Amino acid sequence: MADGRGASKRQGEAARREAETLEALIGGYRPLTGAYDEMADPSGQPRTHWQPFLKALAGLGSDEISRRFDAADRYMRDAGVFYRVYDGAQGRERPWPLSHLPVLIDADDWQRLSGALVQRAELLDTILRDIYGPARLVADGVLPAAAIAGSPEFLRPLVGTLPRGERFLRIYAADIGRGPDGRWWILSDRAQAPSGAGYALENRIALSRALPESYRALEIERLASFFQSFRSSLSSLAGQGSTRVGLLTPGPYNETYFEHAYLARYLGFLLVEGEDLKIVDDRVHLRTVGGLMPIDVLVRRLDSDFADPLELNVASRLGVPGLVRAIKAGQVALANALGTGVVESRALMSFTPAIQRHLFGEDLLMPNIATWWCGQKRERDLVLDNLDEMVIAPAFGVVVPGVLDRGPVLGASLDGAERARVIAALEHRGADFVGQEVVTIGTTPVWTNGRLAPSPMVLRAFVAANADGGWTVMPGGFCRVSDGNDVRALSMQAGGRSSDVWVISHGPVDPTTLLPAPESVSVKRQIGSLPSRAADNLFWLGRYMERTDTTLRLLRAYLNRAAEADTATRDATSSLLALLMAFGTLPPEKGPDRPAAIGRAVLTDTARAGSAATLTNLARGAAAAIRERLSPDAWRTVTDLADLLGAAAPAMETEADALDRAHQALRLNAAFSGLVQENMNRLVGWRFLDVGRRLERAVLTCRILRALAEPQATTGVLDALLEVGDSQITYRQRYVLAPARVPVLDLLYLDVNNPRSVAFQAEALREHVDRLPGTEVGDVLNDGQRIATRLAAELRVADAREITADQVFESERDLFRLSDAISLRYFALPGRVRREWEAWT
Repeated sequence: MADGRGASKRQGEAARREAETLEALIGGYRPLTGAYDEMADPSGQPRTHWQPFLKALAGLGSDEISRRFDAADRYMRDAGVFYRVYDGAQGRERPWPLSHLPVLIDADDWQRLSGALVQRAELLDTILRDIYGPARLVADGVLPAAAIAGSPEFLRPLVGTLPRGERFLRIYAADIGRGPDGRWWILSDRAQAPSGAGYALENRIALSRALPESYRALEIERLASFFQSFRSSLSSLAGQGSTRVGLLTPGPYNETYFEHAYLARYLGFLLVEGEDLKIVDDRVHLRTVGGLMPIDVLVRRLDSDFADPLELNVASRLGVPGLVRAIKAGQVALANALGTGVVESRALMSFTPAIQRHLFGEDLLMPNIATWWCGQKRERDLVLDNLDEMVIAPAFGVVVPGVLDRGPVLGASLDGAERARVIAALEHRGADFVGQEVVTIGTTPVWTNGRLAPSPMVLRAFVAANADGGWTVMPGGFCRVSDGNDVRALSMQAGGRSSDVWVISHGPVDPTTLLPAPESVSVKRQIGSLPSRAADNLFWLGRYMERTDTTLRLLRAYLNRAAEADTATRDATSSLLALLMAFGTLPPEKGPDRPAAIGRAVLTDTARAGSAATLTNLARGAAAAIRERLSPDAWRTVTDLADLLGAAAPAMETEADALDRAHQALRLNAAFSGLVQENMNRLVGWRFLDVGRRLERAVLTCRILRALAEPQATTGVLDALLEVGDSQITYRQRYVLAPARVPVLDLLYLDVNNPRSVAFQAEALREHVDRLPGTEVGDVLNDGQRIATRLAAELRVADAREITADQVFESERDLFRLSDAISLRYFALPGRVRREWEAWT
């Protein structure tokens, strides 16, 4: 009996603590006035489908909840999930802002919502087929021609072109919100290149790991089936016997580049940029180090206008020359088709209800917010008469220069001058504007200071075309949550947060996954063809990191001697300073005269092409372009190095400060080299990175030898040379005497056992070149093989006693010839190498 009473008491105590925690979570929760709240009814009581989740959350206790949410944030950081915020030329990366609580939606509510989304996707796809086809909507007077032709997204060169598979939309997204009565409304359409699906996946992983008990108990619909349907649809568009699909990205400085790389990996697509592709015989090909490879389908993540500089935007450097021609020839399918952005305009939104009734004889299941296009007199007059009750927004695009420079504006918020300017613009050129009703969108709970609080939310829902001609709705989505109560801040650029959306199933959920069953996985040790651009960036990443290393070693050797006053040391410091100037780290005349100032300039002066800061920024740029091929540790090491030497680094007042910074930077550089050597698979990508490192080390060693190993070089200068070449210990173990020119030359120029010598690099380069793609054993040597073989042989048979500066210079020239040959053969970009060599010599 005693045990029974004890158990009952413990259960009661647990229930009491749970009730207290639940009260602490939601006791003061009150929905915002006039807004529908996802979790609570107007009285603040939890809705039925939220109650099991809230009870499970309360059962964890506040400390455990905080620990779980910290773990979710840590997962996002470790996974490298980021979003680029534009506050400069290239912007900056911001850690992904995760809102820790999911948005829960009941199965019945979601079923109604899904039907409305499918209807909307079908409507917009039908409108696109008409716009770029027979134009009956315009002919029948349902849609004004100006509402189409006025959009910069209407691409006249595509008129009359029907995409492969006869669908313009392969993926569609709608930004939706709840009105005060709980009904969903379309806020905007996303048909150009909808983003957010990849971030939805990462949000799901983070929150399902943070709250695994709730995720399993509530039977949440899985997302994999949506992506499976999307992938199958694209594969069905590929050519006979081919399934090559590429994801076309604008590049690493795009705001959602992480998502591009993530989706490419998840779906098994090739991540490509415009310069990776080439049109041959009206067919798209991928440039790889092994030659051209046909591509049948492209998932487009850049704007239509930038896709082809020949027929669209001539200023584009992101697209593929001739892509429109390939589309017209039916040789490539794009998802989404070019020109689909035309249906995103607010002007079109004012006509969609009428178009739905005209085409299908039925009303929209989910209406869009009321919109009046001011290109028509009656609608323009209505907007002018009700200006204070309207949102005035651009009809096409994001802004109207000189009038709506920051996008939509609430009419009631306009001051006298702004109001007069908007009215004048509406009267003069009303077609550029729409008036829209002011909407109050719904809220969802967020975790704030240990409690739940309501915050405005917008849900981006996704619909994908099926291979059989239907549509699949993602059971969930990408939810943006405001950081405050201002619904106009719902933008990741403006500082909002993102949450996962959990659709609660009525029954058990099928555990669909895109991953193959473990027993069906075939063993493979290759990862497919390496795009030429990726190889080029790996090559230059290796070169920039090695150049940074040498610059840091030269500076360290200089600072170690700068405070000494003997003649030998003065000779060494003068020679090292001259080299730093020759490397472009310091001005050739009237540069800094104090060691601390010299150290600061060499390390952080981004105005100098050869400074360590400039070189590490170049390395970070090359790494960003192939970020999906680097481990998180390798990427963080490169970025940490760039940050250490960046403008935000602490001040360096003394040479000791500069020396300490150089030591830190050298350790980070060494960490990167260790990660490359120990963790990177020995495939072709690693070879190109290592070729870049070996070439750069050999070239720089030749240059330093020519400057410091002159016949009249003093002992102090030769000792500095050994330090820069990281060979002091080896020299002292071999020779008792002070540094002498011939043994130093032998060690740093000809010794194949010294990993810092030119000969060691030449042997490594010869081996690499022999194993690069397109080289067969027994075949005729290509230019790169001939240069590498000859250079390695000449260094192997050379005698240190006979080495002259001219011979070292000839080795340097051979190394640049080898670099040129590799670039011509695999990158087709030799100009960069040739220009640098000419500038240096």
